Amino acid sequence: MSDKNSMNTKDFLIGSLIGGIVGASAALFLAPKSGKELRSEINEQAQIARDKTTQFTSTAYDKGNEWATYAKEKSSNIAKVVSDQSAQVVGKVKEATSNLKTEAEEASNSAEEIVGDLAGEVQNSGEEIAETVKQEISDIQSKIEEEETAAAQSK
Repeated sequence: MSDKNSMNTKDFLIGSLIGGIVGASAALFLAPKSGKELRSEINEQAQIARDKTTQFTSTAYDKGNEWATYAKEKSSNIAKVVSDQSAQVVGKVKEATSNLKTEAEEASNSAEEIVGDLAGEVQNSGEEIAETVKQEISDIQSKIEEEETAAAQSK
């Protein structure tokens, strides 16, 4: 929309300048004056028009340079902001990746510890079961021997 307004302003100024020149020329040609006066006035008006055109060109050139400088500054600032934010995002991704790697290593270590603990518990449980079975077998043998002894004595 800014470009449209700028274009409308530019068109208006050019139209006003041309209209002023045409109006001044028409007034000079239609006014009843002698040839010398008419030529003198035309030269004067032409000089005024030339001066105004030079002034307008100079002003337009200066404004164009100002806008170009402003655009360069803004684009430089935007590029810097984008670069900074990109660096922050890359840093956060690296940090998150590092954290995930650390957590994966910790989980692996924890899993190894749990497996080791379970293996130890299974071994201990196996030994306890073996001891219990041995004790029960020993108890059963003792009972059998007692019954054989009791049976032999009763005969």
